[in-house]
Amino acid sequence: MSVKYAVIFERAQENWAAYVPDLPGCMTTGRTLEEVRLSIREAIQGHLATLREFGDPVPEPISLAGEIEVTTAA
Repeated sequence: MSVKYAVIFERAQENWAAYVPDLPGCMTTGRTLEEVRLSIREAIQGHLATLREFGDPVPEPISLAGEIEVTTAA
């Protein structure tokens, strides 16, 4: 079975971070966006495996991420 979780990517001064709103505690950091994209996939898989191992329910994905374009004042 395949599911899609929303992931938030944030750029910091010297690295990137990512977290999954529907999986509290599921986060990662890395030097590049591509590195973080790969590691958050592993983090999600490990998080879900741990939930199953301990008999905890696996949360359904309910969050959505999107972009809204606005015009800024000059």
